[in-house]
Amino acid sequence: MSGASTPISRSGRSTPLHFRDVVHDVIRHYRHEKDSEAHRIFRQSAGHKPKGTLPQTVNPDEETIPGIEHPGSTGVIYCSDRAMANGFSYASSHEWANLGQGAPEVGQIPDAPPRPTSIPLPEDSLEYAPTTGVKALREAVADLYNHQYRQGKLSQYTYENVCIVPGGRAGLSRVAAVVGDVYCSYQIPDYTAYDQVLSAFKRLVPVPTALDAENKYRLDVQQMKKDIRTQGLEVMIASNPRNPTGQVIEGEDLKSLVDTARDSSVTLIMDEFYSWYMYPENEEYGRSVSSAEFIDNVNQDPVVIVNGLTKNWRLPGWRVCWVLGPKNLITALSQSGSFLDGGANHPLQLAAIPLLDPDRVMQEKIALQKHFKHKRDHVLKRLEELGLKVEVPPVATFYIWLNLEHLPAPLNNGLTFFEELLKEKTIVIPGIFFDINPAHRRNLFHSPCHHFVRLSFGPPLKDLDKGLDAIGRVLKKAKKEGGHAFGHSYKKSVDGVHQLDKLI
Repeated sequence: MSGASTPISRSGRSTPLHFRDVVHDVIRHYRHEKDSEAHRIFRQSAGHKPKGTLPQTVNPDEETIPGIEHPGSTGVIYCSDRAMANGFSYASSHEWANLGQGAPEVGQIPDAPPRPTSIPLPEDSLEYAPTTGVKALREAVADLYNHQYRQGKLSQYTYENVCIVPGGRAGLSRVAAVVGDVYCSYQIPDYTAYDQVLSAFKRLVPVPTALDAENKYRLDVQQMKKDIRTQGLEVMIASNPRNPTGQVIEGEDLKSLVDTARDSSVTLIMDEFYSWYMYPENEEYGRSVSSAEFIDNVNQDPVVIVNGLTKNWRLPGWRVCWVLGPKNLITALSQSGSFLDGGANHPLQLAAIPLLDPDRVMQEKIALQKHFKHKRDHVLKRLEELGLKVEVPPVATFYIWLNLEHLPAPLNNGLTFFEELLKEKTIVIPGIFFDINPAHRRNLFHSPCHHFVRLSFGPPLKDLDKGLDAIGRVLKKAKKEGGHAFGHSYKKSVDGVHQLDKLI
């Protein structure tokens, strides 16, 4: 079962894929996707053609050298390429509102410690670092987690429980590379890169579960226990706090999830990159969340945590992240890192050590939460004024999961809405990229994420307002001219290539 996907039933449970379902999906595909220019552009992009359906079409962009297959791009990469086709370039990015990039603003914010402006370069740092990372940084990570989440517990993290990796994706890839032939559970919607990980590492057989707005995208732990028994799940991957819905599993729910992993011998891989982005209603700033709080024995409990400087410390360009888990896992990750990525940047690892001081971390957390909560509230208010009330407002992360289904067609799907905003120099991410669909079989129009876009309030406030103004212009145009004004006249990606040639 080399990476084959399982479709989602209406009840949200996984069901086997039968040939009849494939035939019906082909019929639905041609009834819907072929009628949408935005969807045709997406399908024509290398790596995004539907798979497992008939008839197959040949995409010249996917015909490469023998044995090479396009994996398909993540949402941010696809959207950036489409933006370039519409005139976007990083040299002129100030003219655009990028509400798609999954990155926080990196400049100074009120009451936060000063931003790093230089790094030392001792001669030793010019050498390769170990594939597990610099020992002093590993110790700093272990000490910070013990301080934040494990005070008074007998089992404590040490440097041997930490592996430093060059970015979160590298961490996930290292973990995936050492996983055997297993059924891997994940939820929809979730972080777009999981699609590529589950597609590339075919020993992980993906088993999806659909979460819904009625339950505020909460993971049903009781259902998870049942799935473990009936489907033989051995690995579960999830972001917490959750990208893109902005929800979080914490307290007793998170404890129950960790307990389930321990009691059922299921490895729980927790992507905790947004663990500081918590927005309390009672002004109690400085709290964060991690499954590390509920682990009994750090060397026996099958819980793997991936985190780093990218989001919480607002240093995405550093690519200094870590995997936290049992010692024998770290040994395996050292070996997989030796052939996957070779290790993280040595000088930046050294420069990261003082940033993990607990007092500095608390100052960072409080400043971040106050600043980003203000931006969240501002964006939610403006969206509501535009008639776009968010069904499930984010309580964490810096994302808003916006449902468009009440808008007039064809603006009521994420891909078309995205393309129309490109004309207004604004970038968002269509929801289909968060429908983790490794085999790409599912008809886009039947995706549970089809009517959504993800808006990021990570950028500075002026950029957020620029993007919200653009959304307002599109909605005003829809009210004035109707649906016939949308869904066509999109620039093809080849235009973006020509513009890149000019820049080079």
